[in-house]
Amino acid sequence: MDALNLPPFDYKVTKSGANYLIFDMLRRKNVILTPEEWVRQHLVHYLIYHLNYPKSLISIERGTSYNKLQKRTDVCVYDNQGEPYLLAECKAAYVPITQEVVKQVSTYNQTLQAPLVVITNGLAHYCWKVNFQTRKYEPLQEIPFFNDEV
Repeated sequence: MDALNLPPFDYKVTKSGANYLIFDMLRRKNVILTPEEWVRQHLVHYLIYHLNYPKSLISIERGTSYNKLQKRTDVCVYDNQGEPYLLAECKAAYVPITQEVVKQVSTYNQTLQAPLVVITNGLAHYCWKVNFQTRKYEPLQEIPFFNDEV
């Protein structure tokens, strides 16, 4: 797997048939290690161990619907009241962050209405604060710590 622009962590990878699996501590099971999963696992560990996001408030591949279509969010963090707080879209390191990717996560967030949106391919990371009244996305220099004023 590619070296990423996120802190390393102590991961556990095993092989099952033709697939490599990585242990996901949130789902408490091994999942197929794809390039996108590699980025997701790094992001989740960064959120928990560097930015103080509680494990219990993080959901991976949460189902949501938009225009009667079923979609899955890569990472959704909830606040202490159970409301969406941060929505993250993870792409493989070789996938560039394009306007189409930004549109994808913005579309998902129309339903969830998380005040923070993150897009990462493990090398480049983008974070925005969303104002739903003005429909403006304010770019942030970094992902805030959990419970920082957003």
